[in-house]
Amino acid sequence: MAGETAVETPQQDNTIQDPVKTDKEAIVEEEKAAEQATEEKKDEEKKEEEPKKAVEPAKPKKPTTHVKEMEEDMVYLFQFTRSPQIPSISPFCLKLESWLKLHGIKYQNIDHKCKFRSRKGMLPFVEINGDEVADSNMIIETLAKKFDKEMPAQLSQDQKNVQHAMIAMVENHLHWTIVHWRSRDVDNTLKGYQLNLQTAIGSKAPASLLNFYFKYTFCRKGLKKVKAHGLGVHTPEEIEQFGKKDLQALSEMLGDKEFFFGDEPAMLDLVVYSHVAQLVMIEKDYPCSLRDYLDADCKNLVGLVNRMKDRCWGDHWANATGEEMDLNPHIPKPEPAPEPEPVEEKKEEEVKKEETTEKEEKKEEEKEKADEKKEENEKEDEKDTEKVEEKEEDKKEDENKASEEKK
Repeated sequence: MAGETAVETPQQDNTIQDPVKTDKEAIVEEEKAAEQATEEKKDEEKKEEEPKKAVEPAKPKKPTTHVKEMEEDMVYLFQFTRSPQIPSISPFCLKLESWLKLHGIKYQNIDHKCKFRSRKGMLPFVEINGDEVADSNMIIETLAKKFDKEMPAQLSQDQKNVQHAMIAMVENHLHWTIVHWRSRDVDNTLKGYQLNLQTAIGSKAPASLLNFYFKYTFCRKGLKKVKAHGLGVHTPEEIEQFGKKDLQALSEMLGDKEFFFGDEPAMLDLVVYSHVAQLVMIEKDYPCSLRDYLDADCKNLVGLVNRMKDRCWGDHWANATGEEMDLNPHIPKPEPAPEPEPVEEKKEEEVKKEETTEKEEKKEEEKEKADEKKEENEKEDEKDTEKVEEKEEDKKEDENKASEEKK
């Protein structure tokens, strides 16, 4: 109504009042709040440190190569040791080293006595500028790109396809027939290549013990690998026939040509040479049916091996085999220091004569000295007598003068 004053009605306070806390509860809450604050500060500091760590440059990795002091662009080659019959009993090692020689690339064989393997567990492998490269095909591809090297033969695309297929046949089929022959009997490898295990692996153990070890490691592993590849399920005669068919196919493809694709060698020539040489170079006095088949029905492949050997190795082949078995025949050796002239041993009679002559000379010297002393003594005696006589004459003269004066 107009003129009436409004009277405020009192409102009830519906808020719930907090219960009164004790001193202990208040202290606990304050400690928890302080802990949360310190944790938040630590999280903030960690977030600030993380981008700083990302900015810091990564530390250089420690070198993991076997060669500690490397020459720039020098290829350090790790492979099997030499044999008197062939520079390497591994066709892949022989292929790689022959490729290096053919293209004139600086390399050095490391004498590791077959102790080292690549990170992939393989031989050969190389170290160059602190990096390791394994597998012969990958090594050749890597070094060919680095040094801009290609095989002399210029191939068309069809020829490249044929080469790829034939290399696969040699490395994945013919190779295992050779491994099977080597692994069937320990003598096939040791006597066929005239291997001396004591020098090959640098061991002083008896040869009989090393041969036993070789049989149960190399030979057993070889047969297992052949079996895993698929050829091992066949009889030795069947596996041998597979190898002969591969050799026949290569021989027919080569024909009368110097190399598979003309007058210049291609990669196929290098691969075939490195594998067929493992058969051609077997000791002639030791039986090998695949070698005999080459000599009888595949003489053009033997000629290819000799041509590639001369082209890649030249005189180095003789230095790397035989009695010398030089790991690095391409590296000039320092001139040997001149040997001292041999001192001839004197005979006993001559020594005795020299001793007697020395004694006689000493006696003569002593006699001469004694004579000189005698002469000196005699001279002194003469002088004394002369003095005595002079004194007596002086006395006589004095006596005569005295007598005359008395008169």
